[in-house]
Amino acid sequence: MKLYLKTKDYSFSNEEFDLIWDESKDMLITEPVPDNLASFYQGDNYISHTDSKKSIVDSLYQVIKVKNIKNKIQLIDNQGHKSKKLLDIGAGTGDFLIFANQQGFKVSGVEPNEKARGRAQQKGIKLTEDLDELSDSNFDVITLWHVLEHLPDLNHQIRTISNLLNDSGILIIAVPNFRSWDAKHFGKYWAGFDVPRHLWHFSKSSIRLLFKEHGMKVKTIKPMWFDAFYVSLLSEKYKGNRFYFLSAFFKGLWSNIQAIFTKEYSSLIYVLEKG
Repeated sequence: MKLYLKTKDYSFSNEEFDLIWDESKDMLITEPVPDNLASFYQGDNYISHTDSKKSIVDSLYQVIKVKNIKNKIQLIDNQGHKSKKLLDIGAGTGDFLIFANQQGFKVSGVEPNEKARGRAQQKGIKLTEDLDELSDSNFDVITLWHVLEHLPDLNHQIRTISNLLNDSGILIIAVPNFRSWDAKHFGKYWAGFDVPRHLWHFSKSSIRLLFKEHGMKVKTIKPMWFDAFYVSLLSEKYKGNRFYFLSAFFKGLWSNIQAIFTKEYSSLIYVLEKG
C-alpha cells in the first residue's frame, strides 16, 4: 500500500487525512480513522440526516433527491423485483422507503444516526439502529445508496448483507468512483472523498473483487448522472471559487461526456446477485 493523496475534511473540521491505495483491490482507504468518528456526522450541514433546505445547494440536493428516488424504484422494477421485501441500509430520514412502500414494497430500514431516525419516525417510518438486529430476516432487495463507503469493518458488513439476501435476490449499491474525470480533476478538493466519513473509496475493479470474495457477482452497472454536477458544485465551493455554480455545471457536464466513452462516471450504481 502507498500514499495516493492527502486531503481534508472540507465540510466540517478542516482536519487532514491520507488516502492510501490498496493496489491489490484498486481502492483507497482513509487514514487515520478518528476515534470520535460519529461526531463528524453531527453537524447541521450533513444534509442526508437533516432534510435541510437552508442554502441553495441544500435545496438543489432535495430536488435531485426526489428525481433520484423515482429512478431507483424504476431500476429495481426493471430487475423483476417489484413489490418484494426491501431493506435499505443507511436509510437517512426515510424518504426512499416511504416512496418504495407507496409502490407496494414491504420495507425495512437501518440508520445508525439518532437524529435521522427521529425524522424518519415523524414521517411514519420506523428504522432499526443496527444491521445485526435483522440477522434472522431475509430480503429480496437490499439497497445501499452512498452508504458502503461509510461502513466500518467492510468484510464483516458485506458478509452480513450477503446472509440477509435471498438466493434469488439483488443487492444494489451506489458509491462514488475515484476513477472518474471529476475525481482526477479536483484532486484533494473532490467532494466524493468526504473524509473521514468515507472510509473507503471504490473503483469498478474493487467492487467486483470485494463481492466476489463473498460469492456475489456484478450483474450490471449504471451511471448516476446528477452526481457529477452536485459533486462538482461542492468541489468548486471547497476550492473557494466564488462563481462555483457556473463552473460546476460545465465541469459536471464535461465529466459525464468523458464518461460516455470511459464508463467512469462520478458515481456508479452496481446491481449484484449471488452466484
